Amino acid sequence: MAKVVRKLTRVGKRSLSIVIPAEIVDEMGLRERQKMTIHRYGKKIVIEDWVE
Repeated sequence: MAKVVRKLTRVGKRSLSIVIPAEIVDEMGLRERQKMTIHRYGKKIVIEDWVE
């Protein structure tokens, strides 16, 4: 997959958001309001599907 560069956008006072490219959303089957977990590993952020 080609390298995709995105900018962070402020949403409210303390939150930031980033836009995920439509190709990735389609490939992974993501949907609006889907619960996700976020983990930090050193300087990397990993976003995964939420599992109970």
